[in-house]
Amino acid sequence: MSFKEAIDSGKFVVTAEAGPPKGTDISKIVHEVEMLKGKVDAVNVTDNQSAVMRISSTSFCKVLLDMGIEPILQMTCRDRNRIGLQSDLLGASILGIKSVLCMTGDHPNAGDHKEAKPVYDIESVQLLGVVDSLNKGKDMMGNDMKGATDYYQGAVVTPESVPLEPQLVKFGKKVEAGAKFFQTQAVYNIDNFKSFMGHARKYPVKILAGLVLLKSAGMANFMNKFVPGIQVPQDLIDELKAAGKEKALDTGIDIMARQIRQLKEENICDGVHIMAIGAEDKVPVIMEKAGLL
Repeated sequence: MSFKEAIDSGKFVVTAEAGPPKGTDISKIVHEVEMLKGKVDAVNVTDNQSAVMRISSTSFCKVLLDMGIEPILQMTCRDRNRIGLQSDLLGASILGIKSVLCMTGDHPNAGDHKEAKPVYDIESVQLLGVVDSLNKGKDMMGNDMKGATDYYQGAVVTPESVPLEPQLVKFGKKVEAGAKFFQTQAVYNIDNFKSFMGHARKYPVKILAGLVLLKSAGMANFMNKFVPGIQVPQDLIDELKAAGKEKALDTGIDIMARQIRQLKEENICDGVHIMAIGAEDKVPVIMEKAGLL
């Protein structure tokens, strides 16, 4: 099944994430995603993640297609104006890419080209509207095209944002603009996530809970301090500390597997998006421990 078919069927879907490298040597990332083939329903390909210049998302999506792995094209509004965004979406479509995740994108100040000029001609809600229009055979200005796209379009949301209300408002706007599925920012407090899902279930969209693999207590504390919208509960930090440095990663894997089991068994959401940053080879291990393989 395609990613869309899988998620529409009611299956508890699993997506993972691949960050293209800075440079043309793709041997490592190809090896890592090869391990995911036949295990996950799709692989997100990041778009110059954290404003760091890398191989384009579209190019690596084509590599995944050639490997027999369904990609989800991430597209941010930071680096292209509305002409460039539409052109790239048309180009990705003729390559066979069927799913796109629409994002505004981190400011260049966060990355390795701090003097780069951000574009932000449009933002994520408008980009979703653009995709919806292209799917109907018209460009952003309403001009007819020779052939439409057929994208399954998604967006992101931050369930643990404080305050949450602005996120809920934008969530609704994204649904109205055409979002069909959401992959969330990392969630660690399942009770808080349940509260968010009580709101999300009012809309006819699919929700994948984003989970970032915790590798140490230090990593958890860093995210709490510096990453907006992420809050790792103290009991999980204490669990990582108690494991010690040598077993911290294994403990992080156990925590994620435990959370995935709970999300699936309690039917809280429609799937998970696993972000094992720098440890992509651990995704099959996580899935096995969560009872998904």
